[in-house]
Amino acid sequence: MTECLTDCDITPTQQRLDIAAILFAKPQHLSADQVLERVNKGSVMVSKATVYNTLGLFARKGLINEVIVDPTKIFYDSNTHPHYHFYHIDSGKLEDIPVSAVPLDQLPELPPGTHQERVDIIIRVNKK
Repeated sequence: MTECLTDCDITPTQQRLDIAAILFAKPQHLSADQVLERVNKGSVMVSKATVYNTLGLFARKGLINEVIVDPTKIFYDSNTHPHYHFYHIDSGKLEDIPVSAVPLDQLPELPPGTHQERVDIIIRVNKK
C-alpha cells in the first residue's frame, strides 16, 4: 500500500495507510462516517477531519471516486473502472451497474474547448 500512495505523490502516513487498507480491502462504497468508524476500531484513533482530508486527497489523486448521491450523501468508491450505480433510497446502499448494461451511444456534442472526463449515472430505486 505504501508504494501505491508514493506512486501517486501521497506521503504514506500511518493514518493514510490505515484508511487505504480499509478502502482497498475489496471493491466497495463507503461514506466518510463508515470509514471513520472502521478505522477507529483499530488501536489508533483517527480524527474525522483526517478521514475527510484523506478521502479528498485520494479522490483528487484518482485512487477512489466520489459518488455524490445528493449534497449530503457522498460515497467513496474503491472501484475506479468505468461503471454506474443503483442507489437504494430505502437502505442507503450503492450498487454497481456495468457500463455494458447502460448503452450510451449518442451523447451530446461537448461544449467547445472541453473534453469528457467521465459519465456518472445514478439510478435511484426504492422498494414498492
